[in-house]
Amino acid sequence: MVLLTKKKLLIVDDSAFMRKLIGDFFKESNVIEVVGIARNGKDAIRKIKALKPDVVTLDVEMPEMNGLDALKQIMSETPVAVVMLSSTTQSGTEITLQAMEYGAVDFIAKPSGTISLDLHKIKEELVAKVENAANISISKLNNITPKVSVAAPDLLDRKTEVGKPIHTKKVTNWSKATKKMVLIGTSTGGPRALQEVITKFPKDMQAPVLIVQHMPAGFTKSLAERLNQLAEIEVKEAENGDIIRNGHAYIAPGGYHMKINRIGSTYSIVLDNEEPPRAGHRPAVDVLFEDNSHYNDFDKIAVIMTGMGSDGSMGLKQLKRNGNVVAIAESADSCIVYGMPKAAVETNLVNEVVELKNIAKAIIQYLP
Repeated sequence: MVLLTKKKLLIVDDSAFMRKLIGDFFKESNVIEVVGIARNGKDAIRKIKALKPDVVTLDVEMPEMNGLDALKQIMSETPVAVVMLSSTTQSGTEITLQAMEYGAVDFIAKPSGTISLDLHKIKEELVAKVENAANISISKLNNITPKVSVAAPDLLDRKTEVGKPIHTKKVTNWSKATKKMVLIGTSTGGPRALQEVITKFPKDMQAPVLIVQHMPAGFTKSLAERLNQLAEIEVKEAENGDIIRNGHAYIAPGGYHMKINRIGSTYSIVLDNEEPPRAGHRPAVDVLFEDNSHYNDFDKIAVIMTGMGSDGSMGLKQLKRNGNVVAIAESADSCIVYGMPKAAVETNLVNEVVELKNIAKAIIQYLP
């Protein structure tokens, strides 16, 4: 019998109570071993160099050196998989999104502030995210490009790098003359992946974009505002009754499934917090796709990017059964977590498997 070597975890939090609580979560883990604790960013940097952990939980708000400043230094000097622990305050959500940009793998929202006595509520989620992060290739964590200028002629150039082909399955009955809608689903690694894709869409994009990113309430609004500052198209957190317009992206708010409703020749957003979560997710990509499959007066480009699990695959099957759909999956080469795209590819319904940097142009080629 082969004994697996456990992955090493460093816990960073200024609260001794929180450090103990998080440590206790991993006492029974078969894959994670807590090798040390640190009480602030400076202490964390020293301990990472000494202990060489595989994964770090890093509190956002700490004295002496906060989590964001520590993360920047960690990723430049001793890159390691980091899971941020954040409060759900506005400043907390904004800092967390910056942390994703600087290379953090994932984050957990503390249920009740800096010292959460009820942290046990997120025990399963925290353990799963730490275990997942411990297995991520560090080379993928610094792989994001800054905002690029849109509408450059080479954006539509379908040539790829030598040795990096785009895998395609022929799309039949596709006309650029008909109305289009772009549907995007993503999870772990999604904020940075969305930034890479959304900032390459041209301002006059002839389709709306509906996005499900697995995130708790509060964080999706900060994500939408951040992307809106960087993108040529308009990006917003979806609100009930929003009229869906070309050149606009709508991000499903945390805690709500996103659906649509037809009013004459226009469509509006419907938010639903009554339908239960799917596989723990609300919003869920499956719900977005399944609901969208009920409407056939527009074609769909369905995109599944980095994330744990298989959300989106069941919905993709329904989309493909009921309409004219092109399916694009992010390739394993660029995914932070090749879970959701892998499950999509395994349905044998995906038309293109594309590296992250090429997803925007893969979408644009199907638009009017």
